[in-house]
Amino acid sequence: MSASSTLPQPGPRALSRLAIFLAVLGPGLVVMLADTDVGSVITAAQSGAQWGYQLLSLQLVLIPILYVVQELTVRLGIFTGKGHGELIRETFGARWAWVSVAGLAVASVGAIITEFSGVAGVGALFGVPRGWSLGLAAFFLLAVVWTGSYRRVERIAIALGLFELVFVWVAFRAPIDGAQVLQGLGHVPVQHPAYWYLVAANIGAVIMPWMVFYQQSAVADKGLKPEQYTAARWDTAVGAVLTQLIMAAVLMVTAAVLWSGHSTAPLNTVGQIAQALTPTLGETLGRTVFGLGILGAAMVAAIVVALAAAWGFGEVTGYKHSLELHPAQAPWFYTVFSAGVIGGALVVAFVPDLVALSIGVEVMNALMLPLVLGFLVALATKALPPEHRLRGAYFWVVVAVVVLTAGLGVYGGLSSLV
Repeated sequence: MSASSTLPQPGPRALSRLAIFLAVLGPGLVVMLADTDVGSVITAAQSGAQWGYQLLSLQLVLIPILYVVQELTVRLGIFTGKGHGELIRETFGARWAWVSVAGLAVASVGAIITEFSGVAGVGALFGVPRGWSLGLAAFFLLAVVWTGSYRRVERIAIALGLFELVFVWVAFRAPIDGAQVLQGLGHVPVQHPAYWYLVAANIGAVIMPWMVFYQQSAVADKGLKPEQYTAARWDTAVGAVLTQLIMAAVLMVTAAVLWSGHSTAPLNTVGQIAQALTPTLGETLGRTVFGLGILGAAMVAAIVVALAAAWGFGEVTGYKHSLELHPAQAPWFYTVFSAGVIGGALVVAFVPDLVALSIGVEVMNALMLPLVLGFLVALATKALPPEHRLRGAYFWVVVAVVVLTAGLGVYGGLSSLV
């Protein structure tokens, strides 16, 4: 993977820690903003509408869990200079690499369809025909990646993702009852299978296979060095807090408006969620604000998911895979990215209302966690230089986090089948 980026390099004492952080900032923030994608927003909205604030504590608990998982991708990317699929192939062989990338493919298909469903939903809010909204979104994504370097793509992705902050602003305006929030934080209805199903969906909405592939590959493609490791970890930490604050904000808004008001309005489409905000913001402002947030979430996630797939397949097959290479130098990389974008747009164009499948996609992600997290921990103990491998007390902390998270995800996902 190419590392021909022109990052400012630390060394001179005059270079402040802030300057280093700003130079490194990107992979963690982008992947976390993509983490709060259309499916995640719908999952958080359903959680608030169905269970009030009783799943809010899970959103907060997932902050350190998300950081622990994604920090491993930073560590692997910086100290090996290789992407996730490439490292699995070199460490465990081609067969296991194909197993990992097959899981990536399944997760990416579900995610990219969800993102374009969100784009079509926003278009419908403003009377834009489905074909036009999907076509414009696909053209924009292809233009950004085919004509830009890694740095340019990263900056555009961050700009798009920051539109999600409107959800936090909406939460401040919602009629949230502090007493109900405290009561919900302390109540966990463990006896209800439907509750556990949404637990699995929320876990799958926060820790996704394509996030692991994207961040490790982005760290390597950006050319981050060992001396930038601390700043890269801060990039991941800031992103983890931000994405879960957005998820919590969406949950709290729908809990305040729907659950507290004992509403049974369905929340299976972008339009239905936007309508749920009407009592708080008014029809026009609510539709506009929520449309911007969903569109930002969908676009940044579409970039990340399609790039993760292009990087992942490149790392397993060996074709050139870097945003620092011109399309003529890495034709298969750009072809796979384009196939993901165009394919997702076409599926949504001909099969409407796929947003209703979003929660199922997140549960599928949760069911795949043993495979995804298992590979991640195995690489952190075998593929890293000895001085940077997981060891001591932190090794057991990571193992405990992984086992508990994957176990809860699988249990919750299977609970609805029992």
